[in-house]
Amino acid sequence: MEFEGKVVLVTGGASGIGGAATRAFASAGAKVAFTYLTSEDEARAIEAENPGTLGLKADASDAAAMAEIVARTEAELGPIDVLFANAGGLIKRARCVDSSLELWREAFEINVFSAFLAAQAALRVMEPRGSGAIVLMSSLAAYDGGGHGASHYAASKGAVTTLVRSLAKEVGPLGIRVNGVAPGLIGTRFHDIFNTPEGRANAVKNTPLRREGTPQDVADTVLYLASARAAFVTGEVVQINGGTGF
Repeated sequence: MEFEGKVVLVTGGASGIGGAATRAFASAGAKVAFTYLTSEDEARAIEAENPGTLGLKADASDAAAMAEIVARTEAELGPIDVLFANAGGLIKRARCVDSSLELWREAFEINVFSAFLAAQAALRVMEPRGSGAIVLMSSLAAYDGGGHGASHYAASKGAVTTLVRSLAKEVGPLGIRVNGVAPGLIGTRFHDIFNTPEGRANAVKNTPLRREGTPQDVADTVLYLASARAAFVTGEVVQINGGTGF
């Protein structure tokens, strides 16, 4: 029970990678609060399966909402020890020449601003205590530019990668570690919506480990980065892609 007595907040924690992380932290003994926006059924299922978890509906890109989430987590579970800022998404595919400024703004709101707001709210709890671990969600797209029609997404995830490194320098002297994960093709609803069977098969063919990743593959890495086993690891963004891009 590696996280026994620890309080964890996972944004976007009801389904996919976030859902796997919520369950993994709970299985490791943590008291876990998680946010969701549209995944009501999945949130209730996690609460039913994992007593002590707390599902909270919120828009992770809203500053007031995130401040309230952190306050509620602290009031009901205790001060936050670990944050996994997972909330985000692609929205839709659009070539740069066909994109709107609104699409780019929305991509940065749900991917960058949500990570910043969650980190900011959590740091206000962590800094006075002089301890804590934060993990932000980046993507392989931050490194390879993303797939067709995903320049807005790739750029936003590149910003998250930079935020990891900046925050690690800023809060490391205060005893707080900040890392990130950058998944490649993971078998989630994301790729059910934004990819094709042919595209996924081709990606697997070009992956040295010859399979898609699973949400648990990512969750396991998140738990490592948040744990005492990674006590001297900060400012890192771990790529989880089966060797893609080598």
